[in-house]
Amino acid sequence: MENEPGQENLEQNPCARTVEEELNKSFNLEASLSKFSCIDLDKELEFKNDLIDDKEFDIPQVDTPPTLESILNETDDEEESFVLEDPTLLNVDTIDSHSYDTSSVASSDSGDRANLKRKKKLPDSFSLHGSVMRHSLLKGISAQIVSAADKVDAGLPTAIAVSSLIAVGTSHGLALIFGKDQNQALRLCLGSTSVGEQYGAISALSINNDCSRLLCGFAKGQITMWDLASGKLLRSITDAHPPGTAILHIKFTDDPTLAICNDSGGSVFELTFKRVMGVRTCESRCLFSGSKGEVCCIEPLHSKPELKDHPITQFSLLAMASLTKILVIGLKPSLKVWMTFPYGRMDPSSVPLLAWHFVAVSNCVNPMLAFCRGDTVHFLLVKRDESGAIHVTKQKHLHLYYDLINFTWINSRTVVLLDSVEKLHVIDRQTQEELETMEISEVQLVYNSSHFKSLATGGNVSQALALVGEKACYQSISSYGGQIFYLGTKSVYVMMLRSWRERMDHLLKQDCLTEALALAWSFHEGKAKAVVGLSGDVSKRKAVVADRMVEILFHYADRALKKCPDQGKIQVMEQHFQDTVPVIVDYCLLLQRKDLLFSQMYDKLSENSVAKGVFLECLEPYILSDKLVGITPQVMKDLIVHFQDKKLMENVEALIVHMDITSLDIQQVVLMCWENRLYDAMIYVYNRGMNEFISPMEKLFKVIAPPLNAGKTLTDEQVVMGNKLLVYISCCLAGRAYPLGDIPEDLVPLVKNQVFEFLIRLHSVEASSEEEVYPYVRTLLHFDTREFLNVLALTFEDFKNDKQAVEYQQRIVDILLKVMVENSDFTPSQVGCLFTFLARQLAKPDNTLFVNRTLFDQVLEFLCSPDDDSRHSERQQVLLELLQAGGIVQFEESRLIRMAEKAEFYQICEFMYEREHQYDKIIDCYLHDPLREEEVFNYIHNILSIPGHSAEEKQSVWQKAMDHMENQLLLFKFLRSLLDPRERVHISQESLQIPPCVTEQFIELLCQFSPDQVIETLQVLDCYHLEETIQITQKYQLHEVTAYLLEKKGDVHGAFLLLLERLQSRLQEMTRQNENTKEDIQLKAVEDTMVETIALCQRNSQNLNQQQREALWFPLLEAMMAPQKLSSSAAAPPHPHCEALKSLTMQVLNSMATFIALPSILQRILQDPIYGKGKLGEIQGLILGMLDTFNYEQTLLETTASLLNQDLHWSLCNLRASVSRGLNPKQDYCSICLQQYKRRQETADEIIVFSCGHLYHSFCLQSKECTLETEGQTRWTCYKCSSSNKAGKLSENPSESKKGRITSPQIKMSPSYHQSKGDPPARKANSEPVLDPQQTQAFDQLCRLYRGGSRLALLMELSQNRGGDSYRPFAGSQSGPAFNSIFQKENFQLQLAPPPVAED
Repeated sequence: MENEPGQENLEQNPCARTVEEELNKSFNLEASLSKFSCIDLDKELEFKNDLIDDKEFDIPQVDTPPTLESILNETDDEEESFVLEDPTLLNVDTIDSHSYDTSSVASSDSGDRANLKRKKKLPDSFSLHGSVMRHSLLKGISAQIVSAADKVDAGLPTAIAVSSLIAVGTSHGLALIFGKDQNQALRLCLGSTSVGEQYGAISALSINNDCSRLLCGFAKGQITMWDLASGKLLRSITDAHPPGTAILHIKFTDDPTLAICNDSGGSVFELTFKRVMGVRTCESRCLFSGSKGEVCCIEPLHSKPELKDHPITQFSLLAMASLTKILVIGLKPSLKVWMTFPYGRMDPSSVPLLAWHFVAVSNCVNPMLAFCRGDTVHFLLVKRDESGAIHVTKQKHLHLYYDLINFTWINSRTVVLLDSVEKLHVIDRQTQEELETMEISEVQLVYNSSHFKSLATGGNVSQALALVGEKACYQSISSYGGQIFYLGTKSVYVMMLRSWRERMDHLLKQDCLTEALALAWSFHEGKAKAVVGLSGDVSKRKAVVADRMVEILFHYADRALKKCPDQGKIQVMEQHFQDTVPVIVDYCLLLQRKDLLFSQMYDKLSENSVAKGVFLECLEPYILSDKLVGITPQVMKDLIVHFQDKKLMENVEALIVHMDITSLDIQQVVLMCWENRLYDAMIYVYNRGMNEFISPMEKLFKVIAPPLNAGKTLTDEQVVMGNKLLVYISCCLAGRAYPLGDIPEDLVPLVKNQVFEFLIRLHSVEASSEEEVYPYVRTLLHFDTREFLNVLALTFEDFKNDKQAVEYQQRIVDILLKVMVENSDFTPSQVGCLFTFLARQLAKPDNTLFVNRTLFDQVLEFLCSPDDDSRHSERQQVLLELLQAGGIVQFEESRLIRMAEKAEFYQICEFMYEREHQYDKIIDCYLHDPLREEEVFNYIHNILSIPGHSAEEKQSVWQKAMDHMENQLLLFKFLRSLLDPRERVHISQESLQIPPCVTEQFIELLCQFSPDQVIETLQVLDCYHLEETIQITQKYQLHEVTAYLLEKKGDVHGAFLLLLERLQSRLQEMTRQNENTKEDIQLKAVEDTMVETIALCQRNSQNLNQQQREALWFPLLEAMMAPQKLSSSAAAPPHPHCEALKSLTMQVLNSMATFIALPSILQRILQDPIYGKGKLGEIQGLILGMLDTFNYEQTLLETTASLLNQDLHWSLCNLRASVSRGLNPKQDYCSICLQQYKRRQETADEIIVFSCGHLYHSFCLQSKECTLETEGQTRWTCYKCSSSNKAGKLSENPSESKKGRITSPQIKMSPSYHQSKGDPPARKANSEPVLDPQQTQAFDQLCRLYRGGSRLALLMELSQNRGGDSYRPFAGSQSGPAFNSIFQKENFQLQLAPPPVAED
């Protein structure tokens, strides 16, 4: 917060006074536009867009508004009562009674409820507006207030009122009157300390409009009127309101004989001053009774003398704010209520605020009332209609992030807000933008809390009013003439808007030149807020601001040069000037001062080479955007040289084509452009500098023509040149300048003629004897035929009603035909492009071209030549484009179709058939075209389903499709695309509703054409009959597919026999093969079949009994062992795959061991006639492999059992420790009667503690029916736990005790001489130990803690397997299915981690 010491002239701020006076001189805005000097009325009128309909805010307009009496008689039933979160907020007894609340609350906001809202932060946008407010300490008045308190015991200041004079009330009943001149002299001292002892402190002040009378309200309820000219006491009023209440507000109205006062009882009174026969009297009338709702703020509408004839002023409006609503009443001609507006729910400690001001809205000046309570400001516009009734319209409201304690209008567009932590906020009303914030805690603002609590009369106020008074500072802030005065405990401060010059100077003093320029530009453009001091019309204001900006720019340039770092890297200097020089350039161009920029500023910055370079670079974006056209020759030359020195030739080219280069050396620029390949710039210089359009083309043709004529490939640079040449020709023929802009209209015909004449030259200027005719057209055709013809096509669009242009058009076509048709070095695509171009031109309705039809026949022969198979697709595509462009009229259609069929141009045939509606023939086109045969189905579907085709056409297509259905391969492809989801044809099977016969037909075709995919397809198909499908697969001897279907049918044995037969046949084939055959392939086939058979057995063994499983596995084992029996005979030589067969046999044994008991397998092997009579060595490998597997699994099982036993032992130990551990109750009182068990007097009562920590008296538990007698033993349950679990009644079944939270106490404390009631009688001991409910609950908790597979289930299964006669650890019990074993479950895993450590 900046203080500006010194004596201040307290006359009204002239600028602000001009605002108020000029604003109020007229009600019709159209008649007063010239008088508003400090307010931008254009923006004020935009405020009419902010009007909101009254219906949206429930402010109904009624014909007969309610009377004041009816408002006063309303009951408070509808009003919301205060609901405080903390009841202690209403405790007013703790308030310091001897304090007059003159201390600041900014330093003690810990209890401020509004602090909860201070979470949002505004962006730092205040640099856009600078310092808007200027505040000063009134040293003279401040010193005299302190002196009066010390010397005459005037007391501390309590209230302030400002008009032409400044009145300050004190706590000892004195009113000090000061002048507003530079001396700030004390004019009058009204009252005395003796009167102050009788009346108390001055609690309110008011000065009338002509500054002749002063009203003083006192803390004990008295009111005095003083003559400010003579200092005489005119009236002393003691009966204006009920005694025992303080005066909170007293306000003069515009009528000097009428005033309004508000007391701490919440009542409002009208005071009428009269003088009869020299006797001064005062009559009082109650306007609002505090018994119906306490009013704590009043504000009459004041109007300037210039607005005394305003139609609203005759009503003498008064706004009153109670604790629940806002009222606007009219005192004249009779008392009438015009509006009521309830607050709604809000913070009860927030302060209601009211403020009037005249504003211009909707082309009229009307009063606007601002009211708020808390963090939302509402604006109400009051206006009178033609019938004389007053209407109140709510405008856009203002949402804040802080609570307000003061609201002040400083002019019609700017308001000043003070929040509860004494931070000042300057707000633009229309945009709701916060312009500035400042702390005023050093003011030590005076608060009126003691008066709102009526401490001087005993504190007989409501708690709600006392709560509002905590932050009330109504009498400490006063505004007049655009100035706001703040009364502190020892000082008086004044705040006012700075003029626009002051705001800029303030930034300049802080060396914020950039911010000052930005602020000045906002003044220049009329976008600034809270502007004071700018008068006159727009042009005059802009001129004044522009002159000031020029001064700042010179100062800014000098500072930039002075502050340049003298030493260091060049990058540091560049960065410095890059931060400063662009600002100078920007604002000079914004002000349209190119003369200043390129003369004085450029000369000044040229003193530093780095600054000069940055300056030139800053010009580039403006030149490229055509915002800067006229540049002095010297600057333009320096600009090109600068970029050329930095090797930024692309930037040079971009700059040249945007500049006026007539002042440069043309030849030097052209040479530079050609050397650096700046072709765009070179063309631009030729065109703009010399009006020469042919020379650039000649230069470019000389570069690209030789390699094209020699058939060489162009370099990238030559391709760029050729493209630029085409674009340049196109621009010239279209009347456009290259690379941007337009050719002057007077030169367009000349340029077109010159370019055409150049293109159609028979020979070039420097032609050799070998040069072919029309070299330029030939070069462009070779470079890019299609694009060159497109350029000509665009040019022909403009040829209308121009005889010479039509001649050029025919001539260029003749040249094109001569060059391309009579020359064989053009490709079919190029020739096709030419005739496509011609066809399009001939198809136009206004065509004037003539082309020999024979040429088209030659092109057709050329494209359809059957002797040349090269570029078949290219030829067909070229011919198709030619026909689609309209060239079909140049051909005989029957001949065209014959030649297309002969050349296999099926797309051409389709095009022709479609013209003749022969859709059935198009099917043959698709079928004969290998690239599009798959699309035939979509085509048939479109013809049959899309409307627009006749019934005969659809029938012919249908019949054609049916004829082709005899082709089985075609039918197979169709059905596969329709039925197989893997073909990615997104067709819903439900929508198709295909019968099973169609699916079975597809399966049969699949067996014929793709037997390897049958099983995969069957897995994704649904709609087919199993029996019929099995017959189909048997028909085609697809045994694997048949086995799959039999298994799906449920005939597992049948499927197994098929696979077994297949395996046996392949084994026989392998054993019969000689060494020279492909034995590896046979072995692979055997292995695949065996794996498939094993998979079948494994899938189904879980659902079969032991006998059925053996019927599957043993035949498979015998089939694999049979070849080994043959090879084991002495007569037969050893088979080369004997070892492989043994490995496969072991694979079968390992797979079947899971389902067949090991003894059964051994017995079956030994019973075999071959092995039973042979030597053990023959089957030694099989037996040893099985025993190794057995040993491994037995060791694994024993280790697992040991780990599980350790786990169980550890769990039981923890359970025993938990159950036997002593209990510690959570509290020392009974959870039912809430008495401490130590203080209970009943000696016979026991104390029962549960494991959950709750403690009860046994008598209390019995009263709650928390006992259960089972087997002669009393069992108890925790009352709180059972209630929380909603167990209404205890279960009588002991096995269900866990669910009902039935627990037994662990500790019973009872006197030593008393027998416990819970002691159970003697009973027989059970043969088995039984866990009591408490132990059962603990065990359940332990199980839940270590949730997983049941250890008991594991141990039981282990014990059962151990106790059996035949122990088969990997086969399970013979009597039950193997998959029921826990060891066969997928989630069975070894938990080898150590157990968790139990907490004590």
